[in-house]
Amino acid sequence: MNKLNILFVCGAGLGSSFAAQMSAEDVLNKLGVEAKLDHCDISSAVSMKPDVIITAENFRSQFEKFSVDPKTAMIYLKNIVSKNEIEEKITPVLQDKGVI
Repeated sequence: MNKLNILFVCGAGLGSSFAAQMSAEDVLNKLGVEAKLDHCDISSAVSMKPDVIITAENFRSQFEKFSVDPKTAMIYLKNIVSKNEIEEKITPVLQDKGVI
């Protein structure tokens, strides 16, 4: 498999998605996982085909209105900068994708 493509998403694609990306970077480094990380807004995310989308829990209802590629794993965070929550939720996804 090529490098895992992880997309961080928020309303405008700038603030909270970038904060989540920075926290996840630390988690991925700790787990020894190399991935391509990017961030964007919700409407752009739907047209991209990342392996994983990480976003805040409050965007769940908006994502449910879109048809996201079924191969894309969705991770919803209550606290977008919590490294513990990110690690807890991303580890099974990484195992499922065969990268750890």
